[in-house]
Amino acid sequence: MYIAIVALTMFLLPSASVLIEHAQQPATSIVFLMGRWFVFWGVGVRLGLAGLRQFLQPAFTAREIFHMTSDEALPLVRELGVANLATGLVGVLSLTLPGFILPVSISAGVFYGVAGVRHVAERGRSLNETVAMVSDLFLAAVLAVSVAATFLSH
Repeated sequence: MYIAIVALTMFLLPSASVLIEHAQQPATSIVFLMGRWFVFWGVGVRLGLAGLRQFLQPAFTAREIFHMTSDEALPLVRELGVANLATGLVGVLSLTLPGFILPVSISAGVFYGVAGVRHVAERGRSLNETVAMVSDLFLAAVLAVSVAATFLSH
């Protein structure tokens, strides 16, 4: 289930959304559409779902991603969940408030980039960690392109 959600929210749904909107409005910049839809799906929906799961089921993240066996870290994972839920909410709102796209792209790009690099350093990664690493680095790159294009266009 985890891999399917990551694949859908971090690649398939945002890519499909970009292609559909571009087909409907060909004059709209592809890079703008990438920013819009990858922020909505990859940050808003993905981090929103992750945050909800981390808050309600912190043991999954603690054990499956961070390999922690004690319950000592669960309050910290819940707090991470609230931060992810809050970031996800702003990402979802960016669909109706386009001014949110750039700030969310910057903050989530940093978050995903650092998380991805952290996963690279892990030895003996599990399948879930490898999926997290690849998707984190991919989205960090997409968001970096979106941010750079925004700055270059001004």
